[in-house]
Amino acid sequence: MTTPVIPPQPGPGESVAETSRGPRAERSRPQVSGKPTLSCVLLTMGNRPAELRRAITSVFEQEGADVEVVVVGNGADLPELPEGVVTVRLPENVGIPEGRNHGVRATTGDIILFLDDDGWYRSTDLARHVRDRFAAEPRLGALSFRIADPDGGPDQRRHVPRLRVGDPRRSSVVTTFLGGACAIRRTAFEEGGGLPGEFFYAHEETDLAWQIMNAGYTIEYDAEAVMYHPAVAPTRHENFYRLNARNRVWLARRNLPWPLAFAYLGTWIVLTVLRERRPDALKAWFAGFREGWREDAGRRTPIRWSTAWRMTRAGRPPVI
Repeated sequence: MTTPVIPPQPGPGESVAETSRGPRAERSRPQVSGKPTLSCVLLTMGNRPAELRRAITSVFEQEGADVEVVVVGNGADLPELPEGVVTVRLPENVGIPEGRNHGVRATTGDIILFLDDDGWYRSTDLARHVRDRFAAEPRLGALSFRIADPDGGPDQRRHVPRLRVGDPRRSSVVTTFLGGACAIRRTAFEEGGGLPGEFFYAHEETDLAWQIMNAGYTIEYDAEAVMYHPAVAPTRHENFYRLNARNRVWLARRNLPWPLAFAYLGTWIVLTVLRERRPDALKAWFAGFREGWREDAGRRTPIRWSTAWRMTRAGRPPVI
């Protein structure tokens, strides 16, 4: 049995994670000269063991590029996993962004892929495609993948991270990415400050994306990189409306020059009132909006006006 490696004691507010590397993970893997190495982080609550194994298998079946696999048990024990998987067990549920941050700390790759535990890769060539994209474009910071319905349904518009969705099979420059279906250059992840752990859920990808762009990187939606995922509604998450509104306020307070922050939040007040007709949803949303102003939003690192202009040229000015 492999002896678990216990990382240094965390600082205030952080949890102690136990990390274990299986025999195959310890063995050196052949590398392609001059090509970046890949790691994949899967976050799980331990309640979907069959789906998690399917996701891991889809990573290990990749051809032409080796991928290190790290599975994070977010406040949950992990089921038996295939040989070679690196495991990180967190004693409590720290939320999606902080759970993924713990996973990144356990990886060794130059490029980090994030995969939902109930998703999987359709093509065995995806890892090679991603590796080659990052190798050819040194300022590419992140790729957002296309999410396809395994039952053959249409691609959902909300999974395409641009205002004018158009054809989901059309790739383009974008200003954010999908957290469970993406690949990020490690240096961009680090320069962007990582995912904001205090968000727990909602808008954490956009917080990092804006800082990645502010560091000079680009973000692209790559329709050729496909992940399968069952069609589900985002409102299935507990406290969806409250966290969505609170984190949107935090997003603006942390990242935008004040004129843009107020314009951005004003736009989303109007859009929410127009879109949400249920009184209970609006009540929860405005409660979260007030919470976003009352509570500490964390570090404030406003993007440059030149970055805001780049975002505007990419089709999504940071006022919506």
